[in-house]
Amino acid sequence: MKKEDCFYLGKIVKKYSFKGEVLAKLDTDQPELYEHLDAIFLELRNNLVPFFVEHSQLHKSELLRIKFEDVDTEGDADAIMKSGLYLPLDLLPKLEGDKFYFHEVIGFEIEDVNFGKVGVIKAINDATAQSLFEIDRNGVEILIPMNDEFIVKVDRDNKTIVVETPEGLIDLYIEE
Repeated sequence: MKKEDCFYLGKIVKKYSFKGEVLAKLDTDQPELYEHLDAIFLELRNNLVPFFVEHSQLHKSELLRIKFEDVDTEGDADAIMKSGLYLPLDLLPKLEGDKFYFHEVIGFEIEDVNFGKVGVIKAINDATAQSLFEIDRNGVEILIPMNDEFIVKVDRDNKTIVVETPEGLIDLYIEE
């Protein structure tokens, strides 16, 4: 399984018991969807390795307590500590309406209600306090905050996101 065919689910953050159980912090708004998985890919030395889940349960809402097959000691648990957890993209629940996954909108066109066609989304920058659409407009990078109030419509069929940004925001990036 290649990383680009998967989505990041979370990360193993600490050991839970001396029997090899671990706690994983999940990167999701709906952790309950991932409570009963059969297998999870762990990133070990830049490879995704499948691990089978003996049992798992939510622990204090944001954490998932996991017992993997063949991870039976603290030493085994140490070996997978801080590993990223990945699942195949086809296990992502389908989002509808104006909700979307970041990876899903790369390549979509951004259109502003007042400005017109802005450009194509080349990346999502989520390293800042507010996630940003990174848009390419003929070689010029334009950043638009991913703010629910700005997003008018997500049109999956036409691979377009319609936004309404504050007046002048897009003009800041375009030199006359």
